[in-house]
Amino acid sequence: MAFAVKIGKGSAKKRNAVKRRHLRVRKKVSGTALRPRLVVTRSARHMVAQVVDDVTRVTLASASTMESGLRTGDGDKTAKAKEVGKLVAERAKAKGVGTVVFDRGGNKYHGRVAAVADGAREAGLEL
Repeated sequence: MAFAVKIGKGSAKKRNAVKRRHLRVRKKVSGTALRPRLVVTRSARHMVAQVVDDVTRVTLASASTMESGLRTGDGDKTAKAKEVGKLVAERAKAKGVGTVVFDRGGNKYHGRVAAVADGAREAGLEL
């Protein structure tokens, strides 16, 4: 299946590749009430993780490096991403969610995205 995403120069090329990967992932990954979707959003500076039920379109839990506890914390961006994973897992477990399906967005499963998944696993969330 072909995707109609315009490819430009430089960083636009990279953004379009992320969009194409994201569309491919979202075709296959969907969250339900029994197994919601753990969505990871990465920017140059921050990480956001949300647990979403796609059937009812409700966010069950979320965590971000923009929160006051993680914003001022020590460590590099990967360490903070791991803390985001632990925090979102604790909040999801408090809501009764034990297993999730991982949605890496358009990002590669590497670095900070993988650190969020590792942190969620360490906190007891099953991916």
